Amino acid sequence: MSYTPEYFWKNFRLGTELQVSGSFIYNALYFFDQMECFNNEEEIFEFLYNLSVGVERLEKIAIILLEHDTSTNQEDFEKTLITHSHSDLIDRIKKKKNLNLSKCHNKLIQLLSNFYKSMRYGRFNLSSVYQPNQDALKFIEFVQSELNIEIKTDMILATANDDRIKKFIGKTVGRIVSQLYSIVKDEAQRLGMYTYELRYGSKPYKIFMCEEFTFQKENSLKKEIIVSLINADEDDEFIKFVKQIEPLPFDDVPHEYVKYLINPQSNLSLTEELESIYEDNFDKERMSMVEIIGNSNVSFGEEDDNEDLF
Repeated sequence: MSYTPEYFWKNFRLGTELQVSGSFIYNALYFFDQMECFNNEEEIFEFLYNLSVGVERLEKIAIILLEHDTSTNQEDFEKTLITHSHSDLIDRIKKKKNLNLSKCHNKLIQLLSNFYKSMRYGRFNLSSVYQPNQDALKFIEFVQSELNIEIKTDMILATANDDRIKKFIGKTVGRIVSQLYSIVKDEAQRLGMYTYELRYGSKPYKIFMCEEFTFQKENSLKKEIIVSLINADEDDEFIKFVKQIEPLPFDDVPHEYVKYLINPQSNLSLTEELESIYEDNFDKERMSMVEIIGNSNVSFGEEDDNEDLF
């Protein structure tokens, strides 16, 4: 089947762009979920950078599907897409479609515009030494204003990034993103295209199809898996296999290791401890057994399934 360049562009190339956009937005929210408090400015930057890229690309997909047709001057049109102003892009979309955005959503969009156009370069300027880091400052001011809370950034008493804050950010981002994706889907269907289709189970699928903007479910699942494994039937072949492996002499309390499983960034000293134990007593046969855990090419259905793996 042959496609016109315009069809191929809007259906396939923009379809890939939608996956890219959703992945950036997913990454932003994941980084925010992993952020424990507000005293590490690079973590706020990581969130804002990924979110601003993801939303901008989503806006541009919507604009192409809304504005472009066969009478469009291609060169002039493409020049109009060379912008990092999220606010201006939203205004273009509003000329064609209704967007139900409150003051809070518009403030976040403006923050992303300011961040991507100028704030992200701030620390490359000598003048930055005379003022706080603007990206972190403006984001914290936004959260404080909308939730009517005080966020402390000092090392000892830094405010925790709790569930209330995570849900607020997820809800705010979700309101913007879901409406933009809905426009993409509607316009693609109007044009007889499948730009909106997403790979099942992918990062964009969680964002655009499931409309899930926190990682509460994933974190709960991890905890439930831990509970299930600890209480599992000892006749289970996988459990019997694991119990053959001699545990390492970790020093910390079990809860610290559970925290690490939920958030690997929470205590990187644990990987240093592991490295130290391996250096003192590395058992090649034991390691070959450990590496089987989680291997998708291995099953534990029968007792003798894995006899030839060692």
